[in-house]
Amino acid sequence: MARKITTDEGRAALAAVAQAATPARTDNATAVRYLLQLLAEKAPGNTVEVRVPPFGAVQVLEGPRHTRGTPPNVIETDPATWIALATGAEAWADAAAAGRIHASGTRADLSAVLPLRP
Repeated sequence: MARKITTDEGRAALAAVAQAATPARTDNATAVRYLLQLLAEKAPGNTVEVRVPPFGAVQVLEGPRHTRGTPPNVIETDPATWIALATGAEAWADAAAAGRIHASGTRADLSAVLPLRP
């Protein structure tokens, strides 16, 4: 099981990412994982898999449990887009329209649970 990222660590990584033109890989990774952790806490479940390669993935939202193979509901995006979505700097609809979110499945929409409050 992965180590839980503390609020202080997560907020420090988010601040470092926000201030840097090119964030350090470790700051980027911590910020992404922290926001995925918050999402899993806010919307627990196993219906939708949220992937932010290469840093992490979580399963969220209550509903039918997925156990084998590729989940029927998958969301994938890049780290910068995920951070923008999770912090409210960008709206779900805008990122989806721009093609920065790849979503498949009838439940692959996080607009109801975003932004998070890091």
